[in-house]
Amino acid sequence: MTIKNRVYNNTLYVLLSGELDEHTAKNTRITLDEIFSSNGFMQIIIDLSELAFMDSTGIGVLIGRYKKMKDKNIPIYICNPSMHAEKIFKMTGLYEIMPKII
Repeated sequence: MTIKNRVYNNTLYVLLSGELDEHTAKNTRITLDEIFSSNGFMQIIIDLSELAFMDSTGIGVLIGRYKKMKDKNIPIYICNPSMHAEKIFKMTGLYEIMPKII
């Protein structure tokens, strides 16, 4: 799992590349928490265009980050989901809490 990020116009952009599963979940969780703890942004956009695979552990990582940011009133949006991510987000209803944007 590779995670890239940048802040632009009060928006934190995060790109997840690779696989988000039980093997990468812990490091992904720690890295995202570090990134999300910084200041200077009002919303988060997570780009999933390079996410090759995600299992239930990965879903848990994203839901956990959503809950932390919800407490701070910082919304999370999803963009460019891979076909695999799109299927999972639709099946699980994750777009209800982390809307897809174009």
